[in-house]
Amino acid sequence: MLDSALEGFALSIGLILALGPQNVFVMRQGLMRSHVFAVCLACSVFDALLITAGVLGVGSILAGIEGAEFMIAIGASIFLISYGLLRIKSAISPVGMSTEGEGESDLAPTIAAAAAFTFLNPHVYVDTLLLIGGTSSRYLGDDRLAFGIGAATASFVFFFSLGYGARSLSEVLNKPKAWRYIDLSIASIMFIIAAAIMQPHLW
Repeated sequence: MLDSALEGFALSIGLILALGPQNVFVMRQGLMRSHVFAVCLACSVFDALLITAGVLGVGSILAGIEGAEFMIAIGASIFLISYGLLRIKSAISPVGMSTEGEGESDLAPTIAAAAAFTFLNPHVYVDTLLLIGGTSSRYLGDDRLAFGIGAATASFVFFFSLGYGARSLSEVLNKPKAWRYIDLSIASIMFIIAAAIMQPHLW
């Protein structure tokens, strides 16, 4: 069981390390010192739920729905482009640039944004439902359960490390000029990811 749990942990960490919109969002919340614990917990739980679904075999059902991938890609791209435009607006305005205080949003819209960054990202379904879920099918019984627990644990370790690791840098980045570059960089990443998501469906 320990070997299967470690394999699940290693696979999940390897997949989640890629710089995606969810990771960028958690990092920014950490830098802003805005609902860091709640955001880290929410993203960890969301990922754990998807991993559980993948281990239970939901990935094979999703893959069989015609047109599902295209619709998810459109929704994700619209959301990412919209968020990128908001970051550009923030970069040219002094509002919301300071890392002091509780940030620019109340808890409810912040958690809603975390959910959107999770569930509107097509790659999260590939990673959790298909890759992790598919790999878990090699195991049976307690070993499969251990694999799933190891994979879900990796999400908690990663997001809390990212959120609070970024938070420790907030004093260094407590300058409007620094936030201007951060927000413009985040906007660029959002646009690039949106283009990458839609590219397979356009050409």
